[in-house]
Amino acid sequence: MSDPVLPFDKLVLASGNAGKLAELQAMLGSSVEVLPQSQFIKEEAEETGSSFVENALIKARHAARASGLPALADDSGLAVDALDGAPGIHSARYAFGGDAANNVKLIDELRGVEDGKRTARFICVLALLRHADDPTPIICEGVWEGRILLEPRGTNGFGYDPLFWVPEAGKASAELTAAEKNSMSHRARAMQLLRERLGLR
Repeated sequence: MSDPVLPFDKLVLASGNAGKLAELQAMLGSSVEVLPQSQFIKEEAEETGSSFVENALIKARHAARASGLPALADDSGLAVDALDGAPGIHSARYAFGGDAANNVKLIDELRGVEDGKRTARFICVLALLRHADDPTPIICEGVWEGRILLEPRGTNGFGYDPLFWVPEAGKASAELTAAEKNSMSHRARAMQLLRERLGLR
């Protein structure tokens, strides 16, 4: 039995992150082509929301309006219990210096925190809009539990992957292969819900 035909065969990803683009395209499969928003706009939307859901919707509407295509936005981040949920929605701009700087700041902020209190989770919210003014967007959330390591491990992935210990795998997220990560991550869990909502197997 083949997958059902979607009402669209292309959508724009409201992100300039090449890692996210590759992960989401792999998870969606060949049923739809995922295009980067950089093909249509130079400036990303200003993320003025106070939650992952609000920011995902802001980004998706911005991309859909600029491209004229259905848009998928991913707003995700790391929530660390010992830091009261930080960096949260500010994960990408935590140290305002890219992934390496963000990781250094996280290590510094958790200096002296014992291993048992370094629990954290990655959170992903996907928002799919059929058009810019879609009043009923599809919103799916995925959560990936773990803890923060004392120092980076692994060279795969991006963002906080080198510091995120995955208990179910017994290794850091950056030590996982792309296939392993795409089967268990927060983004994978949100995408599975989205595939179900779209009627994909």
